[in-house]
Amino acid sequence: MDYGKFRYEEAQRIKESRKKTIQITMKEVKFKPKIGKGDFNTKVRHIHEFLEDGHKVKVTLQFRGREMAHPELGTKILDAVLEDLGQLARVDTMARLEGRNMTMVLSPEKKAVKKPSTKPAAQALTTTAPVATTVNVEQAPAPEAEAVAE
Repeated sequence: MDYGKFRYEEAQRIKESRKKTIQITMKEVKFKPKIGKGDFNTKVRHIHEFLEDGHKVKVTLQFRGREMAHPELGTKILDAVLEDLGQLARVDTMARLEGRNMTMVLSPEKKAVKKPSTKPAAQALTTTAPVATTVNVEQAPAPEAEAVAE
């Protein structure tokens, strides 16, 4: 057996196996108990995009000062995040308080579907000839009222 050939084939097998692997990254989104509605919606939208791309998301709620006395406010916010995401997210690690942070890990519910690129559609629109759709107002027929029998 040729050792050089064996090493080459082994390298090719390893290279093939690396092509088929999917790298899942962890994204983190941080909330605070006194978050406004607009900021909340923006952060939930970012979580939604991360999950659609197939990433795991770590949702962290940071407490400062006297906010530590009310962990139920943090639980409310994390529940609202889950409610807004609906069926898109699956909870890997339920919310738990660790020091001054409450964390929860979410993962996508199903295999992520890549967004179709808009470039081919844009090229298709530019290659077609524009169609004139203007109608002279004087020549346009008057709309007829149809009686609907109930």
